[in-house]
Amino acid sequence: MEMDFQKALLEVGKSLSTDEVEALSFLCTDILSRKPVSLDGASNLFSLLMKEDHLSAGNPQLLVELLLTIQRPVILQNIKLSLPSPSTLISPYRKLLYRLSEQITEEELGEMKFLLKDIPRRRLEQKTTLGVFLEMEHMDLINESSLEYLETIFKSVCPVLNEEIRLFRKEIWHPESSPLTVKPSQTPKPSSRTDFQGDETPQLLSPSMNPSNSTNGEMASLDTVNTEKKNPESQENDEVLCDYPMTGKRGICLIVDNFDFSESYKNLTNTLRNREGTKIDRDSLKEVFGWLGYEVDIHVDYNADQIKSLFTRIGQQDHSQYDSLVCCILSHGMEGRVYGVDGKLVEIKLLIECIDGEKCPSLIEKPKMLFIQACQGCKEQYPVQPDGIEDETTRIFADAKIADLRSPVIADLLVGMSTVPDHASFRDKFCGTWYIQSLCKNLIKCVPRRVDLVSILTKVNFDVSGMTDFSRRRKQMPQPAFSLRKRVVFPVPEKRPPEIGALTKDNS
Repeated sequence: MEMDFQKALLEVGKSLSTDEVEALSFLCTDILSRKPVSLDGASNLFSLLMKEDHLSAGNPQLLVELLLTIQRPVILQNIKLSLPSPSTLISPYRKLLYRLSEQITEEELGEMKFLLKDIPRRRLEQKTTLGVFLEMEHMDLINESSLEYLETIFKSVCPVLNEEIRLFRKEIWHPESSPLTVKPSQTPKPSSRTDFQGDETPQLLSPSMNPSNSTNGEMASLDTVNTEKKNPESQENDEVLCDYPMTGKRGICLIVDNFDFSESYKNLTNTLRNREGTKIDRDSLKEVFGWLGYEVDIHVDYNADQIKSLFTRIGQQDHSQYDSLVCCILSHGMEGRVYGVDGKLVEIKLLIECIDGEKCPSLIEKPKMLFIQACQGCKEQYPVQPDGIEDETTRIFADAKIADLRSPVIADLLVGMSTVPDHASFRDKFCGTWYIQSLCKNLIKCVPRRVDLVSILTKVNFDVSGMTDFSRRRKQMPQPAFSLRKRVVFPVPEKRPPEIGALTKDNS
């Protein structure tokens, strides 16, 4: 039996890549020694584990846990090894660091090394992310009870990863021991917005952050989420938050893309300009939501009545086999309204009513996500043109033309507006709109890390708020609002993520 087990270990070793062997060695660091394990291959690691009585034919639990942790269950199937009961031989802290390493890109690793001034540069040159973590442990910069240094690094390099650390701390230690002043509420559960607002010159000190101000309204804005979580009731509610089920067909992604406004002169004094560059947004949304598993349904150049009829039809469909619904509207707009290509306005809240629980029972308790790329007023965020009166000397245009978007009380809804009330939203005729392009790029980057949608939109807020045109006068601030009761976490697609943002002037 022992000989058969050793043969099985040999087969396991042959199935593992160099990076996977390093991962197994890293996960065993606390089991074998506090120092890194210097091993040439999996066979040497397994021999050492057997020598120290951590692994044997009669006690294969550690092997099973190691392979499951690095997500190689197929190897267990190949060697016909199973475990009747789950084991926790590997420390949660070690698993946390491994999960973090799997989510860090090569570019982000380079940025981490640049910021690690407390470690000699030559000791980091050839290190993988796991190797960098070990060096940080050797220098006593991080340990199981002190991750503030790593959080500060992540704040500058990849802020969404601090959510993983926050969850680890909540599960392992008491919430009061967290070094962070601001913790995001779990209704829903985004990464702290302040994670995306670091100083221009990062300093490796524990971050000091101020809680965001709360806002009133029928639907919560992101600002209402980022409040200090100090009272026991909020911590109790935090424990029960879960994700919306995403186990069936993902759902329909409806895209209304209005480009040609040549007919708007019939209903407006000033004809609305054609929305140059919108095809780039349309293609990006099609690629990204198709990658996420949605059935993409595109409609181009719809007038006001057609838009209302389209949403009525969507609301009348049976969505019982679907997990969710996504609707995207790309057009000119005024606050709380969007334009049809005929120059007539459609109220956004009327479109929302078409898909609420009363009009569409098959979407009850399912997330309904509405993304709107359109101006919501005439003001520039320093300063902005009104919609339709575009400056021919620039490639940056406004999607503007005012009413308070107070969405009706509807459960499980998220409305992502490209700009705040009264203000314009910008579109680059060669690269698409700032908001839609940032949304698509952050979905591609964050979904594989299992970041929830509200956190992703927080990152979109941060990215878009930092954009400007060549004159450095135009600014934009998106504004999500939601009545979500759970987290929206898209399943990680098996296909490779799409490449978006190709330049084109074809808007047909």
